[in-house]
Amino acid sequence: MADPGPTQHQGLDFRAIDDVIGLNWYDADPNLRQLVERLAAPEDRAFAEEHLRHMGGVIGGPVAARAEITDKHPPRLEQYDRWGEEVNEVVHHQSALDTKRDLWNAGFLGLRWTDEVRRTRAGHLPPVVNTGFLYFLNQAETGMACGIGMTASAAGIVNRHAPPEVRDRFLPHLTAMDYAEAWDGAMFLTEIRGGSDLAASECAAVKTPDGWRINGSKWFCSNLDAEAILALARTEDGPAGLAGLLMFLIPQRRADGSRNGIHVRRLKDKLGTRAVPTGEVDFVDAEAYLMGNEPGAATPERGDTPREKRGVNRMMEMVQSSRFGVAVMGLGIMRRSFLEAAVYAHHRTAFGELLVEFPLVRETLVDMAVEVEAGCALTFEAAEAGARKDPLSRRLYRILVPLAKYRCARRGLDLAIQSVEIHGGNGYIENWPAARQLRDAMCHPIWEGTENIICLDVLRSMRKEHAEEALFARIDLALGGSEHPAVVETATAVGRGVDDLREAIAYLDQAPEQVRLLNARRLTDYMADVTQAALLVEEAAWELEHKGSARKAIVARYFASRRLEEHPIRGITSGERTPLDFFEPIVRYQPVSPSVLPAAALRASASKPR
Repeated sequence: MADPGPTQHQGLDFRAIDDVIGLNWYDADPNLRQLVERLAAPEDRAFAEEHLRHMGGVIGGPVAARAEITDKHPPRLEQYDRWGEEVNEVVHHQSALDTKRDLWNAGFLGLRWTDEVRRTRAGHLPPVVNTGFLYFLNQAETGMACGIGMTASAAGIVNRHAPPEVRDRFLPHLTAMDYAEAWDGAMFLTEIRGGSDLAASECAAVKTPDGWRINGSKWFCSNLDAEAILALARTEDGPAGLAGLLMFLIPQRRADGSRNGIHVRRLKDKLGTRAVPTGEVDFVDAEAYLMGNEPGAATPERGDTPREKRGVNRMMEMVQSSRFGVAVMGLGIMRRSFLEAAVYAHHRTAFGELLVEFPLVRETLVDMAVEVEAGCALTFEAAEAGARKDPLSRRLYRILVPLAKYRCARRGLDLAIQSVEIHGGNGYIENWPAARQLRDAMCHPIWEGTENIICLDVLRSMRKEHAEEALFARIDLALGGSEHPAVVETATAVGRGVDDLREAIAYLDQAPEQVRLLNARRLTDYMADVTQAALLVEEAAWELEHKGSARKAIVARYFASRRLEEHPIRGITSGERTPLDFFEPIVRYQPVSPSVLPAAALRASASKPR
């Protein structure tokens, strides 16, 4: 396989790439490299590039290659040993174990807890690095990313809320750099009755002289064999609904080393994400540790006022993190689907020509590339907001996460379908990677909340926390520096979209509740469009200033035109030629002189109503 040799001037040469597997996925991603240049603090940039390049090689090489093997040899359950004793052992194929070892030893989880990271400017792992790691892994195998992502979230919860002796027992294993010492984490929420309705949870927690014991069942448990399981349960005397739920850590092994009261009914036979074992679990007097204060004790987070139940609040910390993880799952599949489709189209011939020479194929690849960059803009911005601690950033993170999850999970599925179509019949065959990406992508609009639930969560973030105020402030900031002639028209169009979005929010704020709920999806969709367009304008202005290239300005204009502008007659008479005129710059990441964009922008907008 030849090295594609990406450079600032040449971009990517897909004709020189025989296989996506085997590339360094950092070097093969000019958009990500530019995100690092923009987002990493100058003094942290060398650190970020070093670790992303290393992880891009590990995941783009052996991890990506093994993903195809693991998918065909998913985990299996050995419920009983040969004597008939219950063991509930989940057996993983060697390919999965080797991948986990590579990731742990490369610092996929443990790096953020090291002294090297504490010496960075912020004192923690730069969010562009952490998100970049997840982005790579989800291009290879979203099922594996599920388990590892939950482990990271569980480590954070244990670090913040576990009693000292429990934290000292679990945290070193959840953050280990050596796979031999590593433990997985998991989060079990769903019950057969409740589904997304956590208030209907029935799992029971009883305080005994020997500590807490959990009884009940969980219906959809991913990373089933994790050593540290976080779950919600309610006490007998607690209030009904969400307020009565507490969060517990349930270990696979009791403190004395014996098997805990965790009984696996079966593993789910899933459509995709087969690398992570998912099953149904019964807890029978399972030993558990309360995360936080005992019921009735003063809660430090809220001062000295006694408050019994903070379980849902703590679990929502993990849910928010997991929802962000699912957004990156969709984003990873978007990128992998585009990359596979672009390589295939540059090698496959039909009717005597390469696929890439046909206008409709060019349009598909341009659309895919633009969607990936818009998804990256939204998701990496959410990561940046989540790393800041000021109140405005917390509100921004609160609304960006469901927006990113909603948009990227759906677009991951859309782009996976497009990749299958570019591959034709080969895309439908399991020995090509497009089919697995499609199967895995179908999970993400469901995981950690269906699209309907996510849209309702966007409304909740606005009603309870006025998170839209933080979002509008960020959009205004993104558009504020767009004075270059190459982006000013696009910024103006996005500004009109902002005004319309404000009007929609004001209308729904006064509308009857059923009307408000009915329009939750439309509002979420529009909010994601406007936010992505504004962030792309900001990226375009940065690229013009620092690189002298208008490539991102073309991407921003194309995205805004398709999402925020009205085009009579389905746009047929609009004069839009971006996939024909700018295919090479967009798909192959080649720079563009700013001098060519204003004329193209005027031509494309000439027929738009004023």
